[in-house]
Amino acid sequence: MADRYYTLAEGCPFASSSTAILMRNRQGDSLGLLQDTQLIETLAHFSRERIPERVVHAKAIGAYGEFEATDDCSDITSASFLNTAGKKTPVLLRVSTVGPEAGSADTSRDVHGWGMKLYTDEGNLDWVFNNTTHLPDANMFWDFHVGNPEGIHELLHLFSDRGTPKSIRNLNSYSGHTYKFTKEDGSFKYIKIHMKTQQGVKNFTREEATKIAGEDPDFMIRDMFDAIERKDYPVWNVYVQVMDLSEAENYRWNIFDMTKVWPHKDFPLRQIGKLTLDRNPRNYFTDIEQAAFSPSNMVPGFAASGDPVLQARLFAYPDAARYRLGVNYQQLPTNKAKVPVYCPFERDGKMRFDDNYGGDPNYVNSSLKPTKFYQDVKGVSPQSLSLHTEHEKWVGEVTTYTSHITDEDFVQPAALWDVIGREPGHQDRLIGNLASTIKCVDSAKLRNEVYALFGGVNQDLGARLKKATEAAIKK
Repeated sequence: MADRYYTLAEGCPFASSSTAILMRNRQGDSLGLLQDTQLIETLAHFSRERIPERVVHAKAIGAYGEFEATDDCSDITSASFLNTAGKKTPVLLRVSTVGPEAGSADTSRDVHGWGMKLYTDEGNLDWVFNNTTHLPDANMFWDFHVGNPEGIHELLHLFSDRGTPKSIRNLNSYSGHTYKFTKEDGSFKYIKIHMKTQQGVKNFTREEATKIAGEDPDFMIRDMFDAIERKDYPVWNVYVQVMDLSEAENYRWNIFDMTKVWPHKDFPLRQIGKLTLDRNPRNYFTDIEQAAFSPSNMVPGFAASGDPVLQARLFAYPDAARYRLGVNYQQLPTNKAKVPVYCPFERDGKMRFDDNYGGDPNYVNSSLKPTKFYQDVKGVSPQSLSLHTEHEKWVGEVTTYTSHITDEDFVQPAALWDVIGREPGHQDRLIGNLASTIKCVDSAKLRNEVYALFGGVNQDLGARLKKATEAAIKK
């Protein structure tokens, strides 16, 4: 790179980047000419530098690292990246706030989205998790949640200290959805995935987060970048909770309900690996902004469950990437698999920059050029490659389904409220965080409905929240 020199986009060397081709008169007036390729090229590209911003998850940090299996997990999954203790897999991680735009402060109180791409030896596996929506209009925010009270468990997380982490390095992450670990014979276990920071969970108070947001809106990005530069590499332990099919059928809660957790006393954590971040992106746009994550990116041994929200995300995430980045987004270096890809059905399209499968037929099983399959090359069974658990039997009817709230939906939030109470002052801070937004609700009727919502978790919580909020309004 020492001999690199300035050129136009097509490679033509140019003697100066500061010249313009003009028609000038004696008074110094001038007209630009269309033959000034350098100027036209520069202006035209500048107007097209921005791609559509993510509708959610716009503000993010990103880094590269590796996932290391800490155990042989072949007793519960056939996934290759988990079959040997010590096996390492390259990783790209992107952690974002959810609601605010790209220019917002990254210390804002919000859920944090966790997009992690594992470049495994059997293709890319994406984990799209959360750490636990923040809207600027308090009236609409609380009107929405009163009308959709199933989110009360998440609201307690969001307005607790956990809603304002001190650093992404001090943040835990959870799959939320139920997934499956599958084996070669088609058997499977239901799992939930937990990522626990080795740096310890640390959080800002509301006042600290607000102060830093005004001073450095890129605080989280800078914190992660600086830590990696000084070789203070953050590490997370990766665990799964494992549930048998028979346990799922009779469990107290619907295991496909994303608003529910599995108590550790029922399903203890089992460590499967650890994640280490050790390399900063060379260019934020190419490495992080163009990165696309989707729970539909799976590998043999890992499968989706019947969680209806997950089922919707399996389509929505790659579809958003096709819109934002183009139909060939999987070819971008940050998204490209580290293993050979041969999918001749998918060709052409905007910005295709590989050989487009040359002269191969645009279909599979050609007699002119026979297609090889993985099981034939590797000597494994076709069943072992299935991303679906084929022995499941589905019997039902097509219905227009709506979930309904019951007292059971408040059991786990009530337990979380008690857990928060174990730390001195944490319940008071949560109430203060809630009151700081509820006081902005104009309608007294809506405010009372919010107090009733939290009173469904704990009567004392509802009463204390009402007292704190109404006192703040009178000030």
